[in-house]
Amino acid sequence: MKLRTTFEFPAFPKPLNYRLPIISMGSCFADMIGARLERGKFKVTCNPFGIIYNPISLLHLIYLTIKEEGLDPSALLKREDHILHYHLHSGIFGVEEEPFLRHTKHIQADVLASLRNAGHFFLTWGTAYAYERKADGSLVANCHKQPTKLFTKRLLTLEEMHQKFREVYPQLKAISPGMQIILTLSPVRHIKDGLPQNQVSKSLLRVFCHELEEKYEDVSYFPAYEWLLDDLRDYRFYAEDLIHPSKLAEDYIWEKFIQVFMEKSVIETYEAILKIHQSLAHKPFFPQGAAHQKFLKKLLQEMEQFSGEFDFAKEISQVKAQLHTN
Repeated sequence: MKLRTTFEFPAFPKPLNYRLPIISMGSCFADMIGARLERGKFKVTCNPFGIIYNPISLLHLIYLTIKEEGLDPSALLKREDHILHYHLHSGIFGVEEEPFLRHTKHIQADVLASLRNAGHFFLTWGTAYAYERKADGSLVANCHKQPTKLFTKRLLTLEEMHQKFREVYPQLKAISPGMQIILTLSPVRHIKDGLPQNQVSKSLLRVFCHELEEKYEDVSYFPAYEWLLDDLRDYRFYAEDLIHPSKLAEDYIWEKFIQVFMEKSVIETYEAILKIHQSLAHKPFFPQGAAHQKFLKKLLQEMEQFSGEFDFAKEISQVKAQLHTN
């Protein structure tokens, strides 16, 4: 008896590897991808500008970064003694304007270095709704809890999203010709927009992904959205807010991600590294006992075998601090 609507997805022709950096930007789902790759010791740049939900704001930041142009100072604002920027997430802030702008330039410089070497660039769109500042008509990535009267909310059009991508794409390929661009659509519903409006928003973004994949040979789509909403169609796969995927759902989608983007040898390395992390999280009953000390020595040897290729300095230091010196 078939109780779920499942589907298969082909393996990506140019899989991930441990040599080339990976970039993941966009919604909170981009954070999930980046965090899990980082845990497996991939070279990852994850949401350096913070979570950005709408594609035009994200593409604009990428464009400015590649062109080595700083952020617009007129988009700065002060809130509760902190300096924020309308183009960035509120997790990126400062105390004074000039040091803050210098900090954002350092972020852009680091992102540019990653873009030049990246093998894969994951872009996760969250919503097609965006807010414009009434003062100058500029699109913002984050309203930073400012009064709603300062903004006009509107639905982005397919054409303007395509136009922005057309601006960014040649710039990306110029600095990294071999880069693979993978699009994902966040499965998190933006119910504050209203459920019917969320459907319109997600539909536009899904069509946008499809049309980009059809037009550009090195642009592909990963169906995280479909796996959650069509395969895992039960609220037991959602967190308590009934909006975000549960850990079980994330684990399931991540299994699919591994099958699509990793070859056998990379999976074996990835799983061996995860096993080390699991061992590091082990809490013994008798930390000073002979059995646990033997366990730590074995774990140390495993990490030292990997340390030539991967940075285990922090973990090795953590284990050595627990070992007897006599």
